[in-house]
Order: sequence, then structure tokens, then C-alpha cells
Amino acid sequence: MKPILFTLFGLTIYGYGLMIAIGIISGILLLSYRAKEKGYNEDNILNMAIFAVIGGILGGKILYLITDYKVIAEDPSIIIKNFGEGFVVYGSIIGGVIAVYIYCKNKKWHLWSIVDLVIPSVALGQAFGRIGCFLAGCCYGAATNLPIGVEFSNSPFAPSGVHLHPTQLYSSAFNFLLTFFLLWYDKKKKREGSTFGLYLIVYSIGRFFVEFIRDDPRGNVGILSTSQFIAIITLILGLLIFYFQRNKGRVNNIEEK
Repeated sequence: MKPILFTLFGLTIYGYGLMIAIGIISGILLLSYRAKEKGYNEDNILNMAIFAVIGGILGGKILYLITDYKVIAEDPSIIIKNFGEGFVVYGSIIGGVIAVYIYCKNKKWHLWSIVDLVIPSVALGQAFGRIGCFLAGCCYGAATNLPIGVEFSNSPFAPSGVHLHPTQLYSSAFNFLLTFFLLWYDKKKKREGSTFGLYLIVYSIGRFFVEFIRDDPRGNVGILSTSQFIAIITLILGLLIFYFQRNKGRVNNIEEK
């Protein structure tokens, strides 16, 4: 739609990169605000956020290389040429969670409390990131006759002049709503880890269904896209976390009595 937004002092500003940057900054600001309310040291939270961003970038790139290994095997130079592109969201989530886990172990923080604190910021970052996908034209949808469809004319990814589902905007709107839902739920929840579990449940369901109307080239596992296959796993994981953390909370309450 708008891969290059503008040029400033000879520097090219890309829509995808700018929205990713806005997503990261917005997520960190939300995290810092909520962490301050809960009494965490802001410097430590910022350091953890930077660590998580690095882990997320590495995880997203590694899973992209795994899922598109056939294309990369034919032309390994793609890794260098498109180093700033080609990330898989699930890989970023996994990489970010691993980074947060390592940081929590080092600081001796309670992991479930921290992931509940962090996860609304992740959803917010994803919401802005999908707008970046829309501007770049990647992660596009299948052809449609619906009025909501869009046509790309100068995208290096989407086909030109074809009326397509704006799946990037569907995903963005979904993630914004998910952010607000998680913030609301986290204030009411009584058991640590349940907000994170709920994120996995809701996001996995949303991602599974939006994959049906995506039409960009991506890996597959049988009849499912790679993301749908992973979504089933993360849905089960989310249900288990939500269930066991809830029961753990009940056990703790009984023991306290």
C-alpha cells in the first residue's frame, strides 16, 4: 500500500519499519506505566523489555528461516537481501518469552506475574506491527468482491490490481481489541499466569481463523498453514496454563486457610 512513506534528509522511512518501531515504543511505554503501578524498578523493567525485544527479533527470524527453508535453500542470499523482513510472529513470541524467563530467573522475579505484566504490551505491539504489514503489502489476504477489499499497486509482496482481503487490518483491529481485553481482565484476575494463558487462547483462535483468508506464500503442515498448526499447539498450551494456574490458585487458597 505504502512501502516507503517518505524520505527525510536522505533517509528513507519505510512504513513497515516505522510501525514496528511505534509498536515497540508503545508496548514499552504501556509496560513501564503498568510496572510502575505495581512497584517494579523502571530501569530493570526497561532492561528486560530490551532483552525481550532482542529475543523476539531473533525468534521471529529463526522461525521464518525454518518455515521458508525451501525458498531460502534455492537462494540463500535472500537472508542478507531481506534481513529486515521475514519474521514469524509465533517465533517472536517464543523468543520474547524465553528472554523474559531468563531475565526473571536472574532477578529472582515471579515468572507468572511478569508474563501477565508484559503480555498486553505484546498484543499492542502486534497491533501496530500488522499496520506495518498492510503498508508493506505482506501477509495479504485472498481475493474478494467485498467492498472492504483493497488493491495494492506498488507492493513488493502483494499482487497488483487484485481486490484482496485486508487481513493485516483485520489482525490489527483484533490485536487492539485483545490488548484492551487483557488490560481489563488483568485488573480482575485473581490468579497469576491466567492473563498470559488467556492471551494464548484468544490469539490462537483469532490467528487460526484469519489464516483461512490469507493468500500470501507461507509454509504448511498437511492441510494447515504453519501458523494454524502452531495455533493449535499454543491454544492447548494456553488452556493448560489457564486451567492449572486457576487450580493452583485454589489449592493455595485452601492451604492458606
